[in-house]
Amino acid sequence: MKRATKKIPFSPKDFLSVVNDGRTQSKYLKNQTIYRQGDLADSVFYMQTGKAKVTVFSEQGKEAVVAVLGSGEFFGEGCMAGQALRLATVVALTTCSITRITKAEIIGVIHTEPAFAELFISHLLARNSRVEEDLVDQLFNSSEKRLARTLLILANFGKEGEPEPVLAKISQETLAEIVGTTRSRVSFFMNKFRRLGLISYNGHIEVHRSLLNVVLHEKPKLKSQLRKGDI
Repeated sequence: MKRATKKIPFSPKDFLSVVNDGRTQSKYLKNQTIYRQGDLADSVFYMQTGKAKVTVFSEQGKEAVVAVLGSGEFFGEGCMAGQALRLATVVALTTCSITRITKAEIIGVIHTEPAFAELFISHLLARNSRVEEDLVDQLFNSSEKRLARTLLILANFGKEGEPEPVLAKISQETLAEIVGTTRSRVSFFMNKFRRLGLISYNGHIEVHRSLLNVVLHEKPKLKSQLRKGDI
């Protein structure tokens, strides 16, 4: 009697790291474009490592940063909902390792592998919540609070694993684009955060958990006056 072969459990992590006809893996350098607004939308991307920004350009040429992506996130999933062209541009903020999955490949896996379908649905729900939070942030919060929230997101607070430092490669100009303010305002608030002990700066920006106080409306008192050129 022929013994039945035991099926190996499906691993979403292995699926996203293995290359085949429907999946490719590429590295992108800082400031390299992953895809542009108006490009054909025929695949979904998964950020293995690194960070990237999502920007939208108006017909008048104005640019707005609408999201920051980090490791463990899918993006470009609009093609799954019938989006024919990319609605935004994605540019690497740091060196990134990214898996590209064709639309046909990801649809097939969603239909056959419940573990991956659950992972992907969880991502979509989390993304929806994040968009709502971003909208509230832009409409009601000050630029100081938006900067604090951006730094916390870049340091992966609220995600699994230990928070990581924000690399010095992410400049104050880039932070200003993300927050929607000027570089001088970002510099002022960064100085304030450091004097309060909410961040450290020694070759890279280290975000401390106490920065959450700014987002949660707590207002720690500044013990001494800020000095120009602290950062």
